Amino acid sequence: MSHNPNLPSEHHESPEGIWWIWKVFILLLVVTAVEVILGLVKPEFLMGHFMGTSVLNIIFIVLTLVKAFYIVAEFMHVKFERKNLVWTLALPAIILIPYLAFIVLSEGSYMKV
Repeated sequence: MSHNPNLPSEHHESPEGIWWIWKVFILLLVVTAVEVILGLVKPEFLMGHFMGTSVLNIIFIVLTLVKAFYIVAEFMHVKFERKNLVWTLALPAIILIPYLAFIVLSEGSYMKV
């Protein structure tokens, strides 16, 4: 039985060679280095409060989410899947993570223990 190229395949196109691993490594290294530098330096202009926490904490949350989405896309090969599956995985995270972060940040100082 021959394979019809118009039908979905069980095997998805994946990057050849090791260049993509270096690209992932460099991107994650840069984002992590930015996080570490911001954590050590703690610029005064980023210490202002927004939504119950500092702007610096919000930057850390966003950078961590960027790394998480990139790792899922690359190492779990989600970026090679059909767009419907990608949106099925991404949409709940795009909606729920900011919502949960808002709840934690706004209600975290409620009791002031």
